[in-house]
Amino acid sequence: MRLQDKTAIVTGGGSGFGAGIVRAFVREGARVMVADINADAADAIDAETGGIAQPVDVSQAASVAAMAEAALAAWGRVDILVNNAGITHARGNLEEVDEEAFDRVFAVNCKSVYLTARALVPAMKAAGGGAILNVASTAGLSPRATLNWYNASKGWMITATRTMAVELAPSGVRVNALAPVAGETPLLASFMGGDTAENRQRFLSTIPLGRFSTPEDMGNAALYLCSDEASMVTGVILEVDGGRCI
Repeated sequence: MRLQDKTAIVTGGGSGFGAGIVRAFVREGARVMVADINADAADAIDAETGGIAQPVDVSQAASVAAMAEAALAAWGRVDILVNNAGITHARGNLEEVDEEAFDRVFAVNCKSVYLTARALVPAMKAAGGGAILNVASTAGLSPRATLNWYNASKGWMITATRTMAVELAPSGVRVNALAPVAGETPLLASFMGGDTAENRQRFLSTIPLGRFSTPEDMGNAALYLCSDEASMVTGVILEVDGGRCI
């Protein structure tokens, strides 16, 4: 029960890595808000885990503010914030990605971190501490061709994590990030350029441990970084990638 009596918000918590993180947190005693743009998905995970389901578009200030207000009204505080919601653009040459897709990637993957910080950091400071976890990607550490702007958005998140950690440390707020390799999530087909047996084998050949990241892998890693066991850990980008970045 490493998160006994802790409260947490997990964005993108209705599926994939986010759902894995929700399940791990609940298993260890946390009360969790499952926040997702897909309200039905949030409801389904919430029905399983017994927390709060909250529809949210993390790229929109009013929606993020409503999410924060709902959590604070229910619990009086938010101990843990997991910025997991993310999207990508279709694989292609960097100059061929259209402006709408570019703007959407940076709004969901980058602006969301700013919006959730603006909505929740003041309450964490007032409470004397908290933990923020950003879900970045190996793409931000070891970028590959044809996902250029997605790679860049995750590199932004890594830099944001480190600078947030430095600024918020005096307030007792720790900020870390996870860098997973691709996993069995709704984004997998986009990362591979289509979900085919050939593409899976080609992708897996780049991962020394020979498998994708799983929601359970991410839940276990998130659990450590957001628990008091990691009380001396901040500004870290933890690779959950089976050795891909070596």
